[in-house]
Amino acid sequence: MKRNKFLIFIYFILFASINFNSIKAEIIILSSCDNNKDGFLKNEYILDLEKSLLTRNYRITDLSVKKENSLTRFIYKEDDKILTDKVGYPQFYTQLLFEINNPNIMIKTVINNEEGISQMSKCKKIERFDKES
Repeated sequence: MKRNKFLIFIYFILFASINFNSIKAEIIILSSCDNNKDGFLKNEYILDLEKSLLTRNYRITDLSVKKENSLTRFIYKEDDKILTDKVGYPQFYTQLLFEINNPNIMIKTVINNEEGISQMSKCKKIERFDKES
């Protein structure tokens, strides 16, 4: 009888921990990112894995340019990589590519099924937060 109660207790603990792990969500913030073309620090990337959203905040140094300082894109996880939604036509598209715990932000370009990946930016700071509900 004691053994059955012990097994039920163990199963309950395992079941509860599996359910609680699925409630956790992760947010990754890459900040102080410089652009490889001009070298200025101007970008911050917030990857919300629960909402599958990327928010890119950027600083505009030219006051004559009237743009929003934020851009939002859908993201998805593929192995240890995080990709934005495809921008462009089926034969030609680009995506931002993030790797877990890697400060480099890559751009993936596909033309007629030929893939090219190049570094777009490097971030000086990576922060990871677990959201629990």
